[in-house]
Amino acid sequence: MEREPMRIREGYLVKKGSMFNTWKPMWVVLLEDGIEFYKRKADNSPKGMIPLKGSTIHSPCQDFGKRMFVFKLTVAKQQDHFFQAAYLEERDAWVRDIKKAIHCIDGGQRFARKSTRKSIRLPETINLSALYLSMKDPEKGIKELKLEKDKRVFNHCFTGTCVIDWLVSSSSIRNRKEGLLLASSLLSEGYLQPAGDTSKAAAEGLSDTPFLDLSDAYYYFPDSGFFCEGYSSDDDVVLKEEFRGTIVKQGCLLKQGHRRKNWKVRKFILRDDPAYLHYYDPAGGEEPLGAIHLRGCVVTAVEDMPDTKKYDADNILFEIITANEIHYYLQAASSTERTEWIKAIQSVSRTGK
Repeated sequence: MEREPMRIREGYLVKKGSMFNTWKPMWVVLLEDGIEFYKRKADNSPKGMIPLKGSTIHSPCQDFGKRMFVFKLTVAKQQDHFFQAAYLEERDAWVRDIKKAIHCIDGGQRFARKSTRKSIRLPETINLSALYLSMKDPEKGIKELKLEKDKRVFNHCFTGTCVIDWLVSSSSIRNRKEGLLLASSLLSEGYLQPAGDTSKAAAEGLSDTPFLDLSDAYYYFPDSGFFCEGYSSDDDVVLKEEFRGTIVKQGCLLKQGHRRKNWKVRKFILRDDPAYLHYYDPAGGEEPLGAIHLRGCVVTAVEDMPDTKKYDADNILFEIITANEIHYYLQAASSTERTEWIKAIQSVSRTGK
């Protein structure tokens, strides 16, 4: 029986159409021998498949100067395929895995990731459910803390380093490398949840290991009462969320209108449950003017849009494409702030409800 090709990486990317200069979100799956792309993640049949044998990849790709984080895949028949990632690290992760897959095909090898699992075997007697209960023991378990990072306060959580320290001290594992493997298993089975951009990025495959043994990587127990608070950009006072769910990020952005294409300042509040980006009149008012549904959306940086007056917008524009292909254009105050918004929105689009 022929072996199914391994799924190396998958996620939403923006893909340029083959015939027209249109960019649409696609669910992209990197296999050992090719790239499949689907209109939606839930679709059973791909819209197309790009073979990797004899292909070359180009990154950074400057063919579209107004779109950032684009990479180009040229197949053996000299046909070009263009993809756009949300931010630099995501693009580089895709390019790295595609390059390795092409190299493995050329060398007749199997694709294999570098992993901490080499020469490490966990005892078969380890019961993750029982271990989880021990970790939650009020007296002898991992202490839940209030931690601050990036103008956010994380309640009822702990660091990745704390988890590994506890596993070592409780004699659950023999060394920190083995602890990484065990903690990654706890994470994949849902006994631990990532909190914050650093730990979420690793869990989504943007690091060598899903779990990070770091003091700035935060995690929490799923039934612990975890919640996050964000500092107000106005007065640095901790602001409690008014709606259901955690406030992941908030602040003022310029938003382009759909009808008149004019730009207006709006206050945006990003929550993870439900996964909506609400926008308000910055002058006040408790009721939102509207909301962007983020579940399954794609968010990318852009340099400019057609038929749009620029407001000194170099390196600070970004685009949200919803699951039903509605395009929203927003402008941040700086390139750093744009990157922060993109990462926060992308995280909520994957994990929010």
